[in-house]
Amino acid sequence: MVFPITDIKDEEIYLIMASACDIRNENIELIKGLLAKDYSVLVITTNQPYDILKKNYEKRGIATEKIFFIDTVTKYAIGHDHEPVNNCRFVNNPADMTSIGIAVTESLSGFKEKKVSLLFDSVNSMLIYISSQNITKFIHFITNKLRLMNFSGIFLAVEKGLDPDVLTQLTTFVDVVIDIDKIPRKDS
Repeated sequence: MVFPITDIKDEEIYLIMASACDIRNENIELIKGLLAKDYSVLVITTNQPYDILKKNYEKRGIATEKIFFIDTVTKYAIGHDHEPVNNCRFVNNPADMTSIGIAVTESLSGFKEKKVSLLFDSVNSMLIYISSQNITKFIHFITNKLRLMNFSGIFLAVEKGLDPDVLTQLTTFVDVVIDIDKIPRKDS
């Protein structure tokens, strides 16, 4: 089930939870919807490398010109630098929160005078690399940065993969929590 993107409001921050098997499709549908609403999108990918994500987007008819990526997994996975790409910044690994924070700050600063939404593709995959406490600190940092810059944000997560304490913390940082599994299906 896909959350109706028309319900997303400017300058609000969302935690969208989906089942593990639906999270990739949610990512794609959210990107489509944000682009259709004329957003420029900053994707922080902690789940799939830039090349794979770009290929998946293009396969689904998504032009990536209005998307900027911060890829936290490619360098870590291949063990060396990726060739430079205009719309992507590669950081060393998903645990390098300082480099990710700098990349987010610099990227968001480049979006001045635009309608921007940040999409964090998987809170769960960050938990593989860093502690629950550190991920909540990092997301708190990102949500405050978005609020100060008047941008919107979406954090994708698999609910059943989150510790209840982490979920409670994340809920306090966002404006709206949406559990895709609890949205009635059109065919029911």
